Amino acid sequence: MRTPYKIHLKNGPVLRTTPVFDTYWRFAWERQEMFMRRVQGNMPPWTEDPILGTHRFTNAYRASDRVSQYLIRHVIYEGSPKPEEIFFRTILFKLFNRIDTWEALCAKFGILSWRAFSFDAYAKVLDRLIGDGQRIYSAAYIMPSPAFGSPRKHRNHLRLVEHMMADGAPRKCVKAKSLRSVFELLRRYPSLGDFLAFQFAIDLNYSELIDFSEMEFVVAGPGARDGIRKCFEDVAGLTDAEVIQVMTERADAEFARLGLRFQNLWGRRLQLIDCQNVFCEVSKYARVVHPDVEGESGRSRIKQKYTPQLEPLPQWYPPKWNIQPPVVQQPGVSCAGV
Repeated sequence: MRTPYKIHLKNGPVLRTTPVFDTYWRFAWERQEMFMRRVQGNMPPWTEDPILGTHRFTNAYRASDRVSQYLIRHVIYEGSPKPEEIFFRTILFKLFNRIDTWEALCAKFGILSWRAFSFDAYAKVLDRLIGDGQRIYSAAYIMPSPAFGSPRKHRNHLRLVEHMMADGAPRKCVKAKSLRSVFELLRRYPSLGDFLAFQFAIDLNYSELIDFSEMEFVVAGPGARDGIRKCFEDVAGLTDAEVIQVMTERADAEFARLGLRFQNLWGRRLQLIDCQNVFCEVSKYARVVHPDVEGESGRSRIKQKYTPQLEPLPQWYPPKWNIQPPVVQQPGVSCAGV
């Protein structure tokens, strides 16, 4: 039986790990290796890991995921740079979190803006998509319906956007003094629980609307909490957020301990939001690699399958990050050009 690897913190607590702890770092390393191989134009397979090669997992860096990349490049940084317009576009996109839905709205209205927003017009487009049998929400998040009087969730979400704009949310975000303050602001709106409010705060933080460190504050989602339970026998009384903080601070040392040379994001180290995401992903990965290690969810299978995509994978990050990814073929026309 494996002797638990112990993490001795400077202020006294000792964390006891499970075998999934080492898997966490190996997973993060291999997932980033896959990402870099694809960015560099290598042909598949991009991994010899049968689980990673078969099932869909997010990247080690949240901002590198396909939907986040689209959000950053084609939603946040295309269109008016006015705070209310950035906020409107970001929240509207994230409430559905589906590129097809955004592009359907763009095809009808051109560049989407709060100034030209019409509840009835937007609602009718979404009504039609649903009537045609199309999904308008991503499966990534569970999106509860805010109570704005409609039996249709998408109409309630459009009302939520209206409510947030009328309440001056963009102006309040601009005045916020911290990422936590932005989270607390969003948390007060209907249907936005801790996890969604934090995710939306991170999305807004990609923009020029606000500019806070991703090392300042983190909220563990349900998947991350499950991953933490699988990685540790005992967390010595630390909160989930504190465990994520410990993991992020120890990343370089843990990769070195395991003999792994981690390729960071062209100079950007893993941030709290990234290590939170990896906990969520390793929770799924461990269902197959460590079926005997139980978490909170009780799930035993990984549902989503992975299909390699051969098109170029251009990278575009918030300009304020000063990241310079390799030059690759430019993507096709975005909805801003529809």
